[in-house]
Amino acid sequence: MTSATVGTKPLTNNKTLLAWIEESAKLTKPDQIVWCDGSEDEHRRLTEIALAQGVLEPLNQEKLPGCYYSRSNPNDVARVEHLTFICTPTKEQAGPTNNWMAPAEAYKKLSNLFDGSMKGRTMYVVPYVMGPLGSQSSKIGIELTDSVYVALNMRIMTRMGKKAIEMLGDRDDFNRGLHSTLDVNPERRFICHFPQDNTIWSVGSGYGGNVLLGKKCLALRIGSYLGKQEGWLAEHMLILGVESPEGEMTYVAAAFPSACGKTNFAMLIPPKRFNGWKVHTVGDDIAWMRVGQDGRLYAVNPEAGYFGVAPGTSMKSNPNAMKSVQKNTLFTNVALTKDRDVWWEGKDGEVPEELTDWQGKPWKKGSKDKAAHQLALHRACDQQPGALEVLGRPERRAHLGDHLRWPPRFDGAARRAVVQLDSRRLLRRDDGLGDDRRCNGQGWRGPPRPDGHAAVLRLRHGHVLPALARHAEARAAAAEDLHGQLVPPGRERQVRVAGIRREHARAQVGDRPGAWQGRRQRDADRLGSAAG
Repeated sequence: MTSATVGTKPLTNNKTLLAWIEESAKLTKPDQIVWCDGSEDEHRRLTEIALAQGVLEPLNQEKLPGCYYSRSNPNDVARVEHLTFICTPTKEQAGPTNNWMAPAEAYKKLSNLFDGSMKGRTMYVVPYVMGPLGSQSSKIGIELTDSVYVALNMRIMTRMGKKAIEMLGDRDDFNRGLHSTLDVNPERRFICHFPQDNTIWSVGSGYGGNVLLGKKCLALRIGSYLGKQEGWLAEHMLILGVESPEGEMTYVAAAFPSACGKTNFAMLIPPKRFNGWKVHTVGDDIAWMRVGQDGRLYAVNPEAGYFGVAPGTSMKSNPNAMKSVQKNTLFTNVALTKDRDVWWEGKDGEVPEELTDWQGKPWKKGSKDKAAHQLALHRACDQQPGALEVLGRPERRAHLGDHLRWPPRFDGAARRAVVQLDSRRLLRRDDGLGDDRRCNGQGWRGPPRPDGHAAVLRLRHGHVLPALARHAEARAAAAEDLHGQLVPPGRERQVRVAGIRREHARAQVGDRPGAWQGRRQRDADRLGSAAG
């Protein structure tokens, strides 16, 4: 038995789960083990611990009730795609766009890092569900972490706690996630996925996408493998519903790279010209899609919260997001005002004369340095009081189309096998994100990965804002309104609004008719010269 003190009573008698936790505790050697039940009392207790440890800082509770601030290590501010590995028996199984490491090598390397990594720390047992509670399509995960910050964030982004344990019962088909911040050293940082074992190991980071293992790690990377085995698709896509004045609902799923407008698109407010139309946000980042018994394609948002990039977000670009983060929100790496309010580039109002920047340093108006990090984050739960009303979400599962071919082929043509797909490559230069677009902030470093496409799934009798195709005289004004909402400030040259078409009509949005063919060739020429 491990010498760790059990800080709270285990929530289950599941022998497989308890044995795995025991094995992980022997490796990491925490001082105590705490089970997270997801209750309000627990949330208050963990928040107090985070405040006492300096992991969180209080914000102005009159302006931002229930909101807190965190500041990450300057070397730990983004997802680390070059340190993210898919550990399958063969390199070919990992796919052409992923980094590969042999499972035995990965387990050995990370076991050495995990050995004693939680000495003097608490191991939090975080049970969670991705997808609706009780659904056969949902997946259950258990994350063992030494970060109270992770425990608090998982409560926002997933359905975390006792209900997940109850849903698991005595089964052993849960995702096994192990995480330790270690010493937050980039030289000792790895995020490894073991699809055949339904396991994720993350070490050396405290940043959201690297450590909230239910998000990109389970919902997309492991999810892609599970989907292939079980006959469904895990996609990096938003889901929204467009409701006509007559009450007809059309659901749309759309894929874009990170930080180029998915959340803005998902929370779109129809332009004033389209009075009576409504847009319902179902999800802003991830879609799990499967064909139902009725032959229609269904999509579900597996997450329970919204995880957005703050810079560029304003009442003009995304009023719904701004309203949703006014309470019970965690902010990371934004700037702070003197009265403990949050600020970032692109936020509404005048730029404050003085701020504390994302590194805790004094900042003055006119400084050449950014006050907020370009990947500063906000996380808000969609189940908090007011969030559903603000975002107007209809149902958790959206049907995307009829008369679909099944089964699809699980290769590059998978989407085309189930829906009509139109894609246009986004040129993204000097965006400094350096995660999934081969850019390190110093300039363009070759062509984007295949996931750097902008894709809009168009159904035979579904389309984005159908009024665009019906009212030709409104196209120019609509394009301007849509562009203002979809494109973050300062990224106009990287992101072009995609053309939206119906079966027998095409509405050019922000383009001259036929101009896209010539631009596609120019983009290809640029990519060729950059690659050379």
